[in-house]
Amino acid sequence: MRVGIIGLGYRLGYLARVFSVARDDFEIVGYVDPAPAGLAYATEHGVSVGKSYDSLEALIDNGNLDLLMVGSPNHLHLEHIRIGLERGMKIFAEKPVVTSIEDTMALAELIGKYGSDNVMVGLVLRYAPLYVDLRKAQAEGKLGEITSIEASEHIPPYHGAFFMRDWRRYGKYSGSFMLEKCCHDLDLYNGVMGCRPRYVASFGGRKTFVPDNAPQETGVNDLEVYHRKPSGWLGSDKVFDSDGDIIDFQTAIVQYENGSALTFHTNLNVPDDFRRFAVMGAKGMAEGDFIRNYFRVTDSRTSERLTDATYQTSELSQHYGADEQMAEDILKHMLDGVPLPVSVTDALEAGLLALSMDEAMVNKTVVDMAPIWQRFDAALGRGH
Repeated sequence: MRVGIIGLGYRLGYLARVFSVARDDFEIVGYVDPAPAGLAYATEHGVSVGKSYDSLEALIDNGNLDLLMVGSPNHLHLEHIRIGLERGMKIFAEKPVVTSIEDTMALAELIGKYGSDNVMVGLVLRYAPLYVDLRKAQAEGKLGEITSIEASEHIPPYHGAFFMRDWRRYGKYSGSFMLEKCCHDLDLYNGVMGCRPRYVASFGGRKTFVPDNAPQETGVNDLEVYHRKPSGWLGSDKVFDSDGDIIDFQTAIVQYENGSALTFHTNLNVPDDFRRFAVMGAKGMAEGDFIRNYFRVTDSRTSERLTDATYQTSELSQHYGADEQMAEDILKHMLDGVPLPVSVTDALEAGLLALSMDEAMVNKTVVDMAPIWQRFDAALGRGH
């Protein structure tokens, strides 16, 4: 399988290794990136990334590719996907797929023209064993009708500081923190709800990574945590005086088309971090945490514990055992047509929810997403 990469950052350098482990003949024949931050990681782990090309067009036209992997900064995804689709490529795109409502509609039009199966998306948490077990318990009727979900994604200080120093600190490149980091989670809970979000409210801002909270001690050991994770393109050493415009905490409430509700919280400075959910149904509840690796299902009437599971993750996985499964499933999809658990339209719907959360936060209003869904369906060329 011949593969090309545009945007050889840390994530694609890592995924090059994961996909190579999943299939012996996974061969990266070339890449496009003026400053490939992920090159050293791939090389260190014995993965060849082939020849450097000056343009995506040259890579596609000369590489005889079976798959194009898009890992460029988020704001460039639309153009890179468009070029790939116009040249008949199968594409794997990292999340978030695009960074704005307008780009979402433009990509939806491309999907309507070229087909959704030609774009696969790295919403890796759909492949996590914990989420697979949650959906299984739901399908088996252990939860009943879902009424509400309480969920969060929190990251520790070293990771929060990375966002304040990396190119992702600028909304014009990342879309926003909610979009860049939490689209995974929003996609998961959209899947559990089984319908689209309708009304959205949100509040947030930046209160941790501000000058008043900068450590007074300036020794190396005092500041190491804030520089532990290296930044790539447009990297900076500034943390508490970052020139970025992203938030460092945000809460949101969502009502879905079926009347059920989600509350979601994110924070970039949680030293004992967790990424958990509590799904409440008419017949039972499911509770889990991707970081603390547990999953429990409890019957509402009897309080009987129906499931009590813990999970072991591998040395290779960055996402709770999900990375390897995603690679295997995408390769099976390409070679054998095996359906994937998440589609590019799922990814775009999660992105539209994140963008609506940001709109609600900025404007301090409740966003009615009905007009957005009407535009989205029209762009896809379908009714909902």
